[in-house]
Amino acid sequence: MSIPPQIGRNLPRVDAHAKVTGAARYSAEHHPSGTVHAVLVCSEVPSGRITDIDSTRALAAEGVLAVLSHLNLPRVAAQPHLIPSLAGTTAHGQSFFPMQDDRIHYAGQPVAMVVADTLERAEHAAELVEVSYAEEPWVTTIDQGRGQAYEAERIFGGFVPGRMDRGDVEQGMAQAQVVLENTHHFAANHHNPIEPSAATAVWDDHKLTIHDTTQGPTATRLTVAELLGIPPSDVRVIAEFVGGSFGGKAMIWAHPTLAAMAAQHVRAPVTLALTRTQTFSNTGHREEQEHTLTLGARLDGTLTALRYRKLSPTSHYDDWAEPSLGPAAQLYACPNFEGVYSLFRSNTMTPTFMRAPGEGTGAFVIETAMDELAHELGIDPIELRLRNHADTDPESGNPWSSKGLKECYARGAELFGWASRDPRPVQGARRDGNWLLGTGMASAIYPVYGIMNPQRARARVYADGRAVLETGCSDIGTGAGTILRQVGAEGLGLTAESVTVHYGDTELPNTVAAVGSAGAGAISAAVHVAAVKLRDQLIAQAVADEGSPLHGADPGQIQVSDGRMSLRGAPGTGETYGEMLGRNMTFDAEAVGEWHPPGPDSGYGTGTFGAQFAEVAVDPDLGLVRVRRMTGVFAPGRVLNPRTARSQLMGGMLWGLGQALLEATHMEPNQGRWANPSLGEYLLPVNADAPEVVVETIEVEDRVVNPLGVKGVGEIGQVGAAAAIANAIFHATGRRFRDLPITVESVMEPA
Repeated sequence: MSIPPQIGRNLPRVDAHAKVTGAARYSAEHHPSGTVHAVLVCSEVPSGRITDIDSTRALAAEGVLAVLSHLNLPRVAAQPHLIPSLAGTTAHGQSFFPMQDDRIHYAGQPVAMVVADTLERAEHAAELVEVSYAEEPWVTTIDQGRGQAYEAERIFGGFVPGRMDRGDVEQGMAQAQVVLENTHHFAANHHNPIEPSAATAVWDDHKLTIHDTTQGPTATRLTVAELLGIPPSDVRVIAEFVGGSFGGKAMIWAHPTLAAMAAQHVRAPVTLALTRTQTFSNTGHREEQEHTLTLGARLDGTLTALRYRKLSPTSHYDDWAEPSLGPAAQLYACPNFEGVYSLFRSNTMTPTFMRAPGEGTGAFVIETAMDELAHELGIDPIELRLRNHADTDPESGNPWSSKGLKECYARGAELFGWASRDPRPVQGARRDGNWLLGTGMASAIYPVYGIMNPQRARARVYADGRAVLETGCSDIGTGAGTILRQVGAEGLGLTAESVTVHYGDTELPNTVAAVGSAGAGAISAAVHVAAVKLRDQLIAQAVADEGSPLHGADPGQIQVSDGRMSLRGAPGTGETYGEMLGRNMTFDAEAVGEWHPPGPDSGYGTGTFGAQFAEVAVDPDLGLVRVRRMTGVFAPGRVLNPRTARSQLMGGMLWGLGQALLEATHMEPNQGRWANPSLGEYLLPVNADAPEVVVETIEVEDRVVNPLGVKGVGEIGQVGAAAAIANAIFHATGRRFRDLPITVESVMEPA
């Protein structure tokens, strides 16, 4: 009897029981015998030099073992470098490591570290450390740094050029019959996962084990090893449970290395956990941004030219900016495009990846501009997008590996009821009591990032009929372990329930960090290759075994279902994996699979696409905006688990709601530091803000991105959501809001 496909099942998460029962242990909860605690002391000024550190009172406090600073902390063996090496080995969050000299680059920079026998004593002693500074002038906001801006050569960790050009923008603007130019401002954002970053470091002679809150255990291993000047093989990193990340744990920050240095100094295991406030200045952020887009089009809505400028602050030592120009450059068939990233040095740490890095902001700019163009020309917003649909990748001219955007428009419009929409953006045209009602839509795009290094996984089958699958990736709450189980089970011809998965450990075969929505594709590819390799290995063994009912059969005519190998057309002829292994007195069999991703020049444009729809209600007297319903339809390639995929997509859409209406980290320019570094003041959507959300996926076949055609859903759900909401607010009120978040105060301002 055949079993149903395991890929595509709504399988519950493999880690669900451990999480809901409290059995799951996170990095700061691993306390080997003798564990002590480290607490950071962070700079209270944004720029200057340390003139004195008085640790007398702290060292005298009960239970204190050490106070470390630039005065006594060893120097790192290698300077961090933001741009990864060609081998993609390290993942430094910034090319600066703290507590190496007396220089202060930003408020919140670690300047000392107190180690004590309990967390409470370490926290108390940290308050007793007295640091004196010689302050210097600082720059922290766009208004302060605008005059110092320069054109970046490369951004985004060196992966993206600072300028993008195609065609002749001046000529395209001259051909335009309609020209729109608008400037948008985006507040800085912070990740705020439920689990703040933390590390527990344990030395055993020269061997180091770190329990780290990381998206990439191997990235932590290689980065820490480089900083400490020890062989990577002497470092083991474990990250079985990670309480969210959203990009904040993609790069490797200072805390795991500092924990290892403290553990070496006091000769005991050390846990270093950042406070919520410290995560705002120790794990990167989405930078404050200013975008100016000039759009040229003919009266039929056909785009003739796009000119895009982005200005944002970076740190004093790195050129970092989100690649926000991507959506405008790739979403539509526009022959002429020019985009430039401008930066200025500021007294903040280096920004970093944050969910939909670049696409979240860039899609807002191009999609609100397209909505405005549709209004100006009297064209339905979906029809305008269809007239400019890019049948090939506008940047490379290559065909798409798969797309599905037109299907997303059609299905989304059907689900949302777009056909009955009143197109008039007039305040009061549609009311529910005092609420003004409006609807809007937007496109979504997210790149399918190429993974350069080989991806590996191990599959093992036991004589009792069970199997184990292993790979070193971490699961940051997305369900990676669950899809690992499903893909491996299908490849082996087993049910998922008979498969155990191990992950989140550098002692296991290496796969990529769960970043850039690439985790599912890379992990599934490696596990698929390993499982199929082991299945074929076992089939070959049965065919060669004189005692097997399958002896001498054509391997291509043997199928496996529920662990039983049998001849196609003669299901009664066969045996189970366990029967064959037992007869040969073999306890198990295993195989390591390796997938080599396609290179960056595959000859195809790759991306994930979708369509977002939103209905809002606006109270013009109180300035309140309530999102009543959202609909998102996406084409992410093959969907491995509809349950986890829907959860990811819905979470992204609700994050887009937060981006549109709530999330902002405010810089206090007179103090040079974040004014609201806590969940009490950094506003996030809660259940009361969540509207009715409808999510659907359209499966499109893709034979280019990886063996299973998986493109990922981690970030596409956020892209376009904020634009759909802003366009709906315009539809309700007749007013454009170009800055995010759209606050109560801005809605109440006179038009």
